[in-house]
Amino acid sequence: MKRMGVNASCQADAGVGPQAIFNAWRPPFLDVRCRIGAAVFPTPEKKKKLTSLATLRKKLIRRRRSSKSCDHARVIRELVSDWTVQEVTALWEEYEASAALKDLTVQADLARPPAPTYKQDLSDLFDYKYCTDVDLVFQGAIFPVHRAILSVRCPYFQEVLKKIPGYGAQIGVDIRTPGIDIPMFSALLRYLYTGEFNAYDGTSKAQMGLSNLDMLMQLCEEFGTPNPLECDLRYLLDSGDYADCVLVFSASGEMNQSDQNGEAGSSDYGFHNRLELYCHKAILSARSPFFRSLIQRRQRYSEDMYERGIPQPTRIVLDEGVIPKRYARVLLHAVYLDTLDLSCIIRDSTSTNSLSEAQSIVQTGRTHMTVVEEAMEIYQIGRFLELDIHNGDQV
Repeated sequence: MKRMGVNASCQADAGVGPQAIFNAWRPPFLDVRCRIGAAVFPTPEKKKKLTSLATLRKKLIRRRRSSKSCDHARVIRELVSDWTVQEVTALWEEYEASAALKDLTVQADLARPPAPTYKQDLSDLFDYKYCTDVDLVFQGAIFPVHRAILSVRCPYFQEVLKKIPGYGAQIGVDIRTPGIDIPMFSALLRYLYTGEFNAYDGTSKAQMGLSNLDMLMQLCEEFGTPNPLECDLRYLLDSGDYADCVLVFSASGEMNQSDQNGEAGSSDYGFHNRLELYCHKAILSARSPFFRSLIQRRQRYSEDMYERGIPQPTRIVLDEGVIPKRYARVLLHAVYLDTLDLSCIIRDSTSTNSLSEAQSIVQTGRTHMTVVEEAMEIYQIGRFLELDIHNGDQV
């Protein structure tokens, strides 16, 4: 029996079943939700594959990070891969020697005392009053000082000291700035010597700082603002102003009795193969115990000359066989500025009679010394003069 209408269509699909009818009429969004759920909740097989991929990814990232750091062992292996055993052994010996040399250098630096700076030496010069040539009187206190240092450092003292040029004169100091006592005046003098304020003068940096800013401004107006200490010392070295000492570099055969007594001999007015450099006893005494003892022995003779009205600089004659004159400016540069400048060596000097130069000619046959040999000879001369250079390692 055949059915018509709606029943006829249902009869045609009766063999498909309810699931087929549900699938035919299922909305599309249900398929999307099912796919999302499968991605969020994967099957065990798919989950295992994802875990293995994540592990592989971590391994690759770890290897990439480790490759960025330097693998020293791999670099050495690549370097010596085609070397012979003798070459590898020589490289190992070089590394061992370098490590031992570094250890010895550290031990030597720790064993020797640090070299004082020129500021420390000038501070000691102010404390121990070596070779003073004028006395300042302030509020009844006497301050033995050095005319050259104060004159080049402070315009006020330059004008005051110029009025009374005599050796050993006592000059009264009258400061218009109120509130300056003896400890503060001592701190001001030390500042002119060292370029730094120090607390052990009784005037700390805090007392000289913001609380006394107005006082410092008044002092700057009255005394003037000094240049950096290095600039003023360089000016003294280059210009020779206020010089009271002469270093004479002469051969042993040219030295006469007048040179040994510190006077100008007759040969000074004729031709001679000498080098004379004007300098300052205060700086030499502060920097070198050798020059200090030598100047102190001559000090008494110089005082007698000043009393007789014959102000002459102290002459110090140095044997060129011991201290070649080609190094004269290098040594003075080191004394004043605490640095070694090998460009100051007098290259056109005919002096070839030093012991090191003679040994170099005999051993190597070369008439000119290398830079290293010159630096070593300067170091030996510095040891002889008891001169410690704070920046000597820069050579």
